[in-house]
Amino acid sequence: MAAEIEDTYAEGFRSIYAEVLVTARDRKWLDHAIHAATGNASSSIMCDCEAGLDRYVGPGGDESYATPDGRPGAIIQFHVPRFRKDRLEALERSLLVRVCQNVLTCATTSCFNTFAEGDAWFPLGRKLSYFGDGHQFKTERYGRKLYAVPILGGEFVIDKRFGYRDGVMGGNLWFMGDSVDSALEAAERATAAALTVPGVIAPFPGGIASSGSKAGSSYKFAIASTYEAFCPTLKEKLGDQSKVPAGVASIMELIINGSDLATLVKSTQKAIEACKDTPGLIRISAGNYGGRLGKSFIYLRPEKQTAN
Repeated sequence: MAAEIEDTYAEGFRSIYAEVLVTARDRKWLDHAIHAATGNASSSIMCDCEAGLDRYVGPGGDESYATPDGRPGAIIQFHVPRFRKDRLEALERSLLVRVCQNVLTCATTSCFNTFAEGDAWFPLGRKLSYFGDGHQFKTERYGRKLYAVPILGGEFVIDKRFGYRDGVMGGNLWFMGDSVDSALEAAERATAAALTVPGVIAPFPGGIASSGSKAGSSYKFAIASTYEAFCPTLKEKLGDQSKVPAGVASIMELIINGSDLATLVKSTQKAIEACKDTPGLIRISAGNYGGRLGKSFIYLRPEKQTAN
């Protein structure tokens, strides 16, 4: 029996995002760069950005997307909420710090821009090239204008400019199971399916948040806190204030960021279809704030998306 799909929506909000194409000698070193560059980037509540792997490209990945140097590659996205007043400075710093400290330092890597020349851009390559201490130089390779930085491992090459665009953050799905195992299995199935859509990332560990939050807290110093109305272990304590459905013992959440609303809608529907028949899954829902956070609504029922 398929899980109930609640008649609700996930409330996404606008972001600005950048993406980079990292290449390396092989998948092992490519993965090291991905894991390092996207570390501690799950939630904009306390992280400098939200980052994650979009997809593998080139040899061993989506081979319809050719990497400039013909090596295995990965596209990584970095998102910052558009409502931040310092959003441009915050995104550029996140990009510079993470590429400089986690890609430049990773053996055999190179880094390329993926966006068109007409996009707004950051001078990431020029700024990073100063690591060369005057020995860096401009070069043209693979039909691109690059900086080459001498390093102990050889050379690190990087595009001069990296673009940024408007995106969407905060797409989400809640998987309500009769046990931790059923909720987690549903979330894992959903995450794997969601990430088959190019242009999205799932920034939390394994794509899944087990500690969904609400805005605000009873503590003045905290800007977010546990969503107690949906904590199964508080159901008896909260009584009528609990929103946990009957029979639900665990709730896992999938968070999706991406390039635009249509892409998040497609990814969400793929996720629902992949997990709705998970044994023990009781309900699929989503989190929203009635439009107070953002205006990018991702409806769980396709007919509602069309109608709105």
